[in-house]
Amino acid sequence: MIFFSQHFYKKLLPEMQKEMNLSSAMAVPRLEKVVISMSVKQVLQEKRALEDAVHELSLITGQKPMITKVKKSIANFKIRKGMSIGCKVTLRSSIMYDFVYRLINVVFPRIRDFRGLSSKAFDLQGNYNIGIKEEVIFPEIDYDKIRFNKGMNITFVINSKNTQDSLFLLKKLGVPIKK
Repeated sequence: MIFFSQHFYKKLLPEMQKEMNLSSAMAVPRLEKVVISMSVKQVLQEKRALEDAVHELSLITGQKPMITKVKKSIANFKIRKGMSIGCKVTLRSSIMYDFVYRLINVVFPRIRDFRGLSSKAFDLQGNYNIGIKEEVIFPEIDYDKIRFNKGMNITFVINSKNTQDSLFLLKKLGVPIKK
């Protein structure tokens, strides 16, 4: 939603600058992009599984996903170099803020027994990762048309110096993170 991006830049950004005691608005941590990826292990048994994943991810994000290929052959998993095994989408600017708004206000409340996200899911660069086991929590997905559940990984790429600044940004955006 354009409203959510305007809310961030006009209200939250000056608030965060004041609370963090920063001299410049450019020093405030902010979301650079959101990367959503799906890996489909059922591709080995059913060829149409990847097409279904691409269709579902395009419904969820509003963008056409890029198909990812295996970089290295692994005999134990029966995958060969160059096989198409998943898909991913990178969201930026207003589309990214629209997705984050829908994720916080529509998707998370639909998760059964949801008590908040872990505060330990940060990597060394300050990015935050969320793993979702079923894609049916998104309202765009029709439950009757799903043949098997596919999980996804959502990564919030944040330009901050440390995880505390990233955590502060996510809490300001309204992401439900527990302690």
